[in-house]
Amino acid sequence: MTRQNISALQPRDSVDEIYRVADKQLRTNRQGSDYILLQLMDRTGQISGLRWNVGQSIYESFQKGDFLRLVGTCQLHNGILQLIVQDFEPVPATKVRLEDFSQSDPQELQSLVDELRSRLTSFQNEHLKCLANAYLGDGAFVEKLSRAPAGIKTHHAFEGGLLRHIVDLMRVADSIAPLYPQLDEEILRMGVFLHDLGKLEELSFDGDMTYTDAGQLVGHLVQGVVELQQRVREIELSSGSSFPETLLWRLQHMIVSHHGKLEHGSPKVPMTIEAIVLHFIDDLDAKVNAATDLIDADRNTDSNWTTFFPVMGCKLFKPSSVRPAN
Repeated sequence: MTRQNISALQPRDSVDEIYRVADKQLRTNRQGSDYILLQLMDRTGQISGLRWNVGQSIYESFQKGDFLRLVGTCQLHNGILQLIVQDFEPVPATKVRLEDFSQSDPQELQSLVDELRSRLTSFQNEHLKCLANAYLGDGAFVEKLSRAPAGIKTHHAFEGGLLRHIVDLMRVADSIAPLYPQLDEEILRMGVFLHDLGKLEELSFDGDMTYTDAGQLVGHLVQGVVELQQRVREIELSSGSSFPETLLWRLQHMIVSHHGKLEHGSPKVPMTIEAIVLHFIDDLDAKVNAATDLIDADRNTDSNWTTFFPVMGCKLFKPSSVRPAN
């Protein structure tokens, strides 16, 4: 039987398929009745699911990261496809094909790791090269980076999304750096690599994708600075020489300022040329990815426009997103 992939679902389709629970919430409607809001995923995408008139016991019968066999019907709501669930039952992980739920190709991930190594080992600055080797020589770190998302919902929220985001930013940075000879190209590239590494501790992605307690309390900007400080300390202890203080400050500044504004979570605004460039290319990559995902999720064929996109403060013109042919 052909699998009903999420990307192929259409309005009024009857569904009887296994999906993975990316998120779940127990909510109450205007009439005071409880319902479950689900975020369901497979390797082709995500869809919201609603199960009406349920209580706490049903909500607690499964967890985020579990697999559910769901029976229901697809419908459009404000241009977004959703699944109205009539019934579901948990399915053991041993009974599913895990490749149906992985959104990353292992060969593609390895190619990204190889490209990352190539770009980080070409430094002329010996201190930056040594720092890059400290990270890349850590097998557990590289394995975790290969699996990590860059976000929970809208920002490269898939396995390997953080690695993809970093490599894409490096490509952009290396392309535009020659246009701005006043910036230090190698510091920019290292800052691109470092800026989101705190998400390896901020996010939990073994099974379900959520925030860790430390991530909620501290956040990836601070966690990234702490990790960088520890790596530098290890380098100094093993080499017996000091890491340049100003260079460390500049790298730390790129981490803490890359959100750009205080109200966006950065304790400092960008105050170096490299930090300014990092902030804008990071924002560009995140918004284009989020906008593309929103357009792809909109199944309303009666309009060329998506629903309102809060990130940009507007609707999006759907024909502006063109996927390359396979």
